[in-house]
Amino acid sequence: MKIAGRSALVTGANRGFGRHLAAELAARGATVYAGARNPDSVDLPGVTPVRLDITDPDSVAAAAALAGDVTLLVNNAGISTGADLLDADLAAIRLEMETHYFGTLSVVRAFAPHIAANGGGTILNILSALSWVSFPGVGAYSAAKAAEWSLSNALRTQLARRGVRVAGLHVGYMDTDMTAQVSGPKSDPAEIARIAVDGIEADRYEIIADETSRRVLAGLSGGVAALYPELP
Repeated sequence: MKIAGRSALVTGANRGFGRHLAAELAARGATVYAGARNPDSVDLPGVTPVRLDITDPDSVAAAAALAGDVTLLVNNAGISTGADLLDADLAAIRLEMETHYFGTLSVVRAFAPHIAANGGGTILNILSALSWVSFPGVGAYSAAKAAEWSLSNALRTQLARRGVRVAGLHVGYMDTDMTAQVSGPKSDPAEIARIAVDGIEADRYEIIADETSRRVLAGLSGGVAALYPELP
């Protein structure tokens, strides 16, 4: 899918990785709608801010009506509550699922008919290496991302018949506000944005953006012992 001349919408585009994605798409010649709960927080030149809260069905419907010419949808909006599955408030765990799973699904359901009617296109879901492996401190986030990965696989098959390609980006930690408390290695989000858009242009279904994701992907075939060597 060539980016130049396309209309794209990026959710959560006012900061972090979403902002880098919107900037990369605009630099390659796309018309970009930048979705954000507060559109006044979008400061990228040359993009169109759109009020969009992916957990609010009315907001999603209004955004789809406004940006009906879209042929590229990037589902980037997300949160990280830091909730573990045993001791955290269930409301925080539900919020992770409402955002990453139900929110993403709501946006896809609203925009997929437009993309198909506009001649087809691509949906990119921003996933994570943590959709394949989980740790106690990110249990809620990983569970929600795993659900979003499964969602991507199901929609990929269903929407292919309508000329809509569904891709997933897997990446480890990036140097954004969301990972400010993480002390380990982090990727440059601008570089990951370039890799993501390259993957869209190459029509890849699965975009493995960094060494962390490649390592975890390789470990999947080894089962629990490979992914969790610390277990007795």
